[in-house]
Amino acid sequence: MQGINSYKIIFAAAALLLSGLAAAEDVGGDQASVWAVVERQWNAVEDGDKKWIDQLLAADFSGWPKTSPAPRNKASTKMWNRFNESQGKLVAHELYPLAIIVHGDVALAHYLYTSAYKNKDGEVDMNNGRYSDVLVRTDDGWQFLSWHGGNDE
Repeated sequence: MQGINSYKIIFAAAALLLSGLAAAEDVGGDQASVWAVVERQWNAVEDGDKKWIDQLLAADFSGWPKTSPAPRNKASTKMWNRFNESQGKLVAHELYPLAIIVHGDVALAHYLYTSAYKNKDGEVDMNNGRYSDVLVRTDDGWQFLSWHGGNDE
């Protein structure tokens, strides 16, 4: 009987270890999914995709770019995005992830960026900056709840 109990203990320990590894893999998968949404947003802007705001921002989004005097909701973000598109276009970017933290259905992504923006006169402005994005898991996947950052100048 004692041999059977030790097998039960070993089996239970192995099951706990494997469930812990599975949970750790989920966190890594969540981090990768969050980063994919951050990249998708930047790529959408560069590609001129007009649907990204409706697809990637949560309904109660409130983001605060450094260039704005106050936080912007989803409608304000859409309006300023249209204006910026009329002034020029993001033509290149590179993102440098620093940290992605996932707690349940909320994630935080800190990263640096380099970007090139071509204005309507054809002049290209290069800049570097940083962002902290907060995303929330929804039925449609990860969406931005907030962000803060911008050009380092």
